Amino acid sequence: MIEPRAHPKFRLLVLSSDSFPPTRVDVAVLFGEELAGRGHQIDYILQSEADCDRGYVTQWGGGTVWVARTNSRNSLLSRLAKHAAAIWNDARVFKLLSGDRYDAIEVKDKFIGGVFAVVAARLFRKRFVYWLSFPFPEFYLTQARDGLAPYPLLYRLRGLGFQFMLYRILLPAADHVFVQSEEMRRQVAAQGIALAKLTAVPMGIKMDGGSSAPVATARRRIPAGQPCFLYLGSLNRERRIDFLLRVLERVLRHAPDAKLYLVGKGDLPGDEDFIKQEADRLGVSGSVLFTGQLPRQAAFEYVQDADVCVSPIFPTPIFNLSSPTKLVEYMAMGKAVVANTIPDQKLLIDESGCGYCVPWDEEAFADAILALMRAPELARSMGERGRRYVVEHRSYGAIATTVERAMLQVVAA
Repeated sequence: MIEPRAHPKFRLLVLSSDSFPPTRVDVAVLFGEELAGRGHQIDYILQSEADCDRGYVTQWGGGTVWVARTNSRNSLLSRLAKHAAAIWNDARVFKLLSGDRYDAIEVKDKFIGGVFAVVAARLFRKRFVYWLSFPFPEFYLTQARDGLAPYPLLYRLRGLGFQFMLYRILLPAADHVFVQSEEMRRQVAAQGIALAKLTAVPMGIKMDGGSSAPVATARRRIPAGQPCFLYLGSLNRERRIDFLLRVLERVLRHAPDAKLYLVGKGDLPGDEDFIKQEADRLGVSGSVLFTGQLPRQAAFEYVQDADVCVSPIFPTPIFNLSSPTKLVEYMAMGKAVVANTIPDQKLLIDESGCGYCVPWDEEAFADAILALMRAPELARSMGERGRRYVVEHRSYGAIATTVERAMLQVVAA
């Protein structure tokens, strides 16, 4: 009798810009639960989120984590000390890759540490994989150019340096590259990186239930019978959330009792102040409700209560490459959505039929929101289609299979 072949496993060292313990689902769930749960050995080099004076070694997600010291002070010297501690910790790759403990090293959104990893991988004959979740070089250059950086010269130098390292050293040297979206895949390929070694891994969600949308119940957070639409996410000024106030102004012309719920907060005190001042100027402040930052479950209860959920992403070259988590979260909750034509959002809505994808235009957003408010059965049907789509394509179980297949091919090669 022939014994069945064991499912192949890979042994991976991950060097990531995520802090410890990881909170982003693309690390905490995809790697710490899904891939580790399939028997792959994954260890990490990370920096502590909480202040600590000394680095340490611990266990997480079934693997070992080497954690760098850090501080949360905002002075320039403190920030430089924090970066220096991270770089020193990243240099561990030379010792860790020197034996036969790992098949490959994966670097996520690291640049100087990424160069260390390239050299170590070549020295010790390991596979090198890069994961680019956001166009950081372009972001730093844009922040410096637009006067939004706290240290414009440093941001410009960082952007130029990271741009050179990313497109001239890291990505050309990589055996495989994971990117955030199909649009980012096309943009990176335009920089001369072979399309065949690029895999798009969009944001997903951990699914706790089946493909059916949650059963409608009495509202828990929003008053019964109150027409409303909701935004879940950052209120940072650069997100242009004041756009939704102008949308609300148009919605109120036809639905005077409608409310806009903003679930989240800005990084700076002035972020929310700006939105409140703009609401006063437009005369809609009585129809805007700020919940502040909420625990995940409480935030999702607001989402569940909303008539319509919106995902406005300001269409810039940087945000066009994004894969917004909020839209997937709305869909997983079985909610009808209105979003603008960022490539990944358009793909999700076109393929699932979960709502309306419209231009970045106040009137278009308002018309779509009103259409869904006036047709609750249509909204419910769209929400059910969206949830089924997410289960099949954007659950982290499905995404893990894509990443696993690519990694096994890299290791086998």
